[in-house]
Amino acid sequence: MERRYSQMTEFELRNEIAALKEKAQKAEQMGMVNEYAVHERKMAMAKAYLMKPDDFKPGETYVFTDEESTFEITYMNGVFAWGYRDGGKEEEAVPISLLGKKQ
Repeated sequence: MERRYSQMTEFELRNEIAALKEKAQKAEQMGMVNEYAVHERKMAMAKAYLMKPDDFKPGETYVFTDEESTFEITYMNGVFAWGYRDGGKEEEAVPISLLGKKQ
């Protein structure tokens, strides 16, 4: 039975991230773009559980770690930040592990 990331210890999360990284690399080498993307998303989720949600504040704007887009947080729900990308009109949720430095 698979356990939720929220139930895993830090050690288990780090092992899960390492396993997912290996799977993502294999998928990339085989040209399996969709499978690669799934493993990358799972890694982002697992990494979010290693972070402190209190470090992210509503009303603040952050930059995505892998792109130039910005994200303004309206509220937090666990390890997810809810808000707007690049000042857009559609609210979305992103794992905090995808957010980098404040703007």
